[in-house]
Amino acid sequence: MASVLITGTSKGIGLETALAFGRAGHQVYATMRNPSQSPMLAETAAREKLPIRISQMDVDSDDSVTEGITAIIKEAGSIDVLVNNAGVEGRGSVEEVPLAKFRAIMETNYFGAIRCIQALVPQMRERRSGCIINVTSVAGRISCPPLTSYAASKWALEALSEGLAGEMKTFNVRVAIVEPGIIDTAMARRIEDPPKQSAYGQSARFAAMFDQALKTPVPPSVVAQKILEIAESGTWQLRHPVGPDAIPFLQWRSGMTDEAWVDLNAGDDATFFGSLTELSAK
Repeated sequence: MASVLITGTSKGIGLETALAFGRAGHQVYATMRNPSQSPMLAETAAREKLPIRISQMDVDSDDSVTEGITAIIKEAGSIDVLVNNAGVEGRGSVEEVPLAKFRAIMETNYFGAIRCIQALVPQMRERRSGCIINVTSVAGRISCPPLTSYAASKWALEALSEGLAGEMKTFNVRVAIVEPGIIDTAMARRIEDPPKQSAYGQSARFAAMFDQALKTPVPPSVVAQKILEIAESGTWQLRHPVGPDAIPFLQWRSGMTDEAWVDLNAGDDATFFGSLTELSAK
């Protein structure tokens, strides 16, 4: 059985991923910013007697990551699988989102993953084995308002992952990217909420789109099972879209020129939702 370190396990995809690995018999080191405020994973692990150890780690902090992973390595000896799941959302126009918010999103979604990777890659390289799974999003390959700040961080993580995969295959270490579509998480529910007043109409449009999608919710366990499958299968496939709408969303974008995509996002709601309706009918 593998030793697995997972970030952002307080809820949603991270929590379900920790449970999936634990139920499969792997030793899980589940990290989160505030374990005392998020007891659900600890309670479930105790009830089911799962091999899950929970510890505090803030991926935004150099010191927290260094101290957290050092303590985990001291106990585990080595980590076979790293799942970079910790992430935050961002919604709003480029004009209206404060620069500090852009930085905060990048700090968690991009630099947080780098901190964990740099802490664990040396031992994986030396052992010539290991697996790094980075959770991005369909928004890691599709950028549109009002998720521009979020998409920028996920595009950055996609680029990092692709380059890292080329580096690490030399040492027999696998790198994979998981790209969920709209999944029923607290993050998605926040996007579903109607936005504050804005000069830009795309936030209200996306709130309506998420509201419609979440009427037939896809649970985060779907993503967790894919992550477990990647780790256990030995696959070298780089990108893994997850969820019933992930591949259709990617095909929707790839079926347009850049200019047509810009026009669609700049246009009226009826045209935008009409295009989505055509997508779902295919």
